Amino acid sequence: MKLIDIVVPSFNEEGNIKSLYERIVKLNIRKYKLRLIFIDDGSKDNTLFEIKKLPKNKIGLKVAFISFSRNFGHQVALKAGLDHSNADAVISMDADLQHPPELIPKLIQRWEDGAEIVYTIRKDNEKVSWFKRNTASIFYNLLNYLSGLQISHGAADFRLLDKKVIQALKMYNEKNLFIRGLVTAIGFKKESIEYTPELRVWGVSKYSVKRMFLFALDGITSFSVKPLHFATYFGMLLSFFSGAYGIYAIIIFFTSDSVVTGWASVLTSVLFIGGVQLIILGIIGEYLGKLFIQSKGRPNYLISEKDV
Repeated sequence: MKLIDIVVPSFNEEGNIKSLYERIVKLNIRKYKLRLIFIDDGSKDNTLFEIKKLPKNKIGLKVAFISFSRNFGHQVALKAGLDHSNADAVISMDADLQHPPELIPKLIQRWEDGAEIVYTIRKDNEKVSWFKRNTASIFYNLLNYLSGLQISHGAADFRLLDKKVIQALKMYNEKNLFIRGLVTAIGFKKESIEYTPELRVWGVSKYSVKRMFLFALDGITSFSVKPLHFATYFGMLLSFFSGAYGIYAIIIFFTSDSVVTGWASVLTSVLFIGGVQLIILGIIGEYLGKLFIQSKGRPNYLISEKDV
């Protein structure tokens, strides 16, 4: 009988663990052996305690866990689940129950029909804020343009991966992980399923505006060097206009007796060019920082306890 792992990154989700487990049990999937692997991402509450309370073996479902020594992040937790899987397929989903477990049989059905990657596309309802809906759209448009990838708008980390896909992902040891991009970039036969996220019934979202911005930055800089190209082009454009203005100033100095000097225009120009230089240095710094961290060769995560 084939094995399917369900990998669930969990950070401060003590109130959702039991509910998620019970909903997966109710699916009553007898065709495969299921193993539910929780990745405790350095939770500060009783998440790990709630995981350990679950029955270790129920008919058709085994519970396992990996506990990090500290919080390493959602994408790293997903990667740890893949690294420790030897299953025929892996389903990844969040512990907050916004990814409906009832969709799992459909993911498996598409896999049985021949798909090697079955990913889900989030369809937000009217309760999602205008800000979140539009910033997400801008992010995907910008990422696809800069990286050359075609990541579907609303693509989520709720997906099924075939064993051959998992083996391919295990070869990637990047420090700044953006698994949605990797899953798109590696190829294989893909199919998608739309879903409407459920409302969170317990706890709060772990993705603040700051974390979403950093996540987007990781996604763009992990798959594209076009920001460096834009920095170069913009620098050349500014140099051109600065040179043209210098020539103009020299001509006016020798041909006109009414040269008007103004500190405001000089100050504005200096501040503008200085701001552009800082932005360009920041872009370069992002890439150099990633190279520096990658060159150290440190592990992506440390495990304090596991039962897999």
